[in-house]
Amino acid sequence: MNIKQTALYFVNIFILVIIVSALVTYLYSLIVHKNVAANWDTSFQLAIIIGIILTWLNYQERKK
Repeated sequence: MNIKQTALYFVNIFILVIIVSALVTYLYSLIVHKNVAANWDTSFQLAIIIGIILTWLNYQERKK
């Protein structure tokens, strides 16, 4: 797996996680607090962390 494929994998995971986590925080805020806002800080942090971890795990699996 080369650098380009690894970077593309990270970007795909990052986009997926940031969309899902923003949607979840938006719905939670709407239902629980009656406030229409997504928590972008949490969504961005979660997307970076999960993106790095899943990319690293995928890279390690492909090395075997």
